[in-house]
Amino acid sequence: MSVPGESSHFIMAPEIRMKELNSMMIEERNPRNAAVMMLFYPKKSTTHIALILRPEYEGVHSGQIALPGGKVEMQDQNYTETALRETQEEIGVPMNTVEVIKSLTKVYIPPSNFWVHPFMGFTEERPDFVLQKEEVAKVIEVPLAELLNEDNVTAQKLSTSYAENIEVPSFKLNSYVVWGATAMMLSELKMFLKISKEE
Repeated sequence: MSVPGESSHFIMAPEIRMKELNSMMIEERNPRNAAVMMLFYPKKSTTHIALILRPEYEGVHSGQIALPGGKVEMQDQNYTETALRETQEEIGVPMNTVEVIKSLTKVYIPPSNFWVHPFMGFTEERPDFVLQKEEVAKVIEVPLAELLNEDNVTAQKLSTSYAENIEVPSFKLNSYVVWGATAMMLSELKMFLKISKEE
């Protein structure tokens, strides 16, 4: 079973970003690589996914909702290890407690010039989250049903790193607005889960 990765990303990509990506020779920009974890776990007998709120700082991703993860380090054997290591560092989930299910389609982030490689993983129990305060202001525990609920897909007027006051497709999850690369990756996850359910 395969999910149309890029087309599921495009559902949640602002039009201006789509035009930018279509005209861009990404490999010529020599992007760096990062990996993130879509971590599933049980909470009160309901499946949840962990998102994080980035702290406010001087930078392109200040105060945004993201998935735990970060850039590839020299010691990482592969992108899976990057996602696991960063999830442990950022929200305190031990690498050996996460079972990685699969990888999804990488997403390019122009403002920071990163290819981001997303992975799906799960823990059998709700983790005891420990936050890396410089990187994470809060863990946002989202019931999976919220992500799958079409009523939570919306459009917001936002000012981004590349445009002022534009319509941006987004998810409204736990009262937080999730947009940009994180929304694009969650869109593919959502499509994957819906297709899995139907099969």
